[in-house]
Amino acid sequence: MESVFAGRPGVTDVPVRRLGPGDVRDCLLLAIDRQWLPEEAKWRLLFEVGEVYGIDDPAGGLAGTTVLTRYGSGLAAISMVLVASRHGRMGLGRRLMLHALQQAGDATVFLTATQYGRGLYEKLGFETVGTVATHIGHLVPEPEDYKLDGVRPAHEGDLEAVLALDARASGAPRTRLITRLFTFAEQTRVVERGGAMVGFGAAWRRVDHVVAGPVVGESTAVAQALIAELVTGAHGQVRLDIDTRHAELTAWAVARGLTMAFDTALMVHGGPLPGDLDHLFTPVSLALG
Repeated sequence: MESVFAGRPGVTDVPVRRLGPGDVRDCLLLAIDRQWLPEEAKWRLLFEVGEVYGIDDPAGGLAGTTVLTRYGSGLAAISMVLVASRHGRMGLGRRLMLHALQQAGDATVFLTATQYGRGLYEKLGFETVGTVATHIGHLVPEPEDYKLDGVRPAHEGDLEAVLALDARASGAPRTRLITRLFTFAEQTRVVERGGAMVGFGAAWRRVDHVVAGPVVGESTAVAQALIAELVTGAHGQVRLDIDTRHAELTAWAVARGLTMAFDTALMVHGGPLPGDLDHLFTPVSLALG
């Protein structure tokens, strides 16, 4: 009798390897296979700030990927756990996750999970600690959203203060990621009060919309002002990934024209999460936190 794995020889024996920028094309093809958008800019950012791992398909291309992004020695994110549809139910996702967790060592690891991945992550020891609701639409700020004093475009001289603000909110140094955002993002804004930095935000473009994230601030009012400034003049739809703990910001986003598209579970391994998450209003992305 012909094996059910005919046409897929040897993939379960292929070791996980560290991928490089030359593998971006195969990462995009894998994303398309799983009906994800082929986001080349996002993948290249992940290669710059994280560690991309994969399993080669003996027939060509990639059978699976995952990304580990470290923030100092104590915190890390896992993302982009993708397995080719032709290699489903062969344990590749579990192998990739175990490899990433091994690389993370003693760090607290977090990820965001759809309903399809939660079962695997729970078996690996992840616990759900929150929910992130993704809102998408044409965001139209009101005049009062622009009245907060101290909002201005960010410049290179702000980087040290922005890094400190982000580290307090996220609980770890995200130096490489935040530094790269100053050139990766289409827009960056800061809020100053009394000579101190009290807010920072960036907006960057995906294939199909503009993401406002991260948005870090001392209050919801600061977050709203930053988002309004970041999306002014943006072409197309806007996306906000909002932790459901931020009910006031969620209500504001809906009142300004956004609609919840889906939600994901925020899950942690070796937690709890560090930092002051009440001041982290939106992540850079679901993949990076």
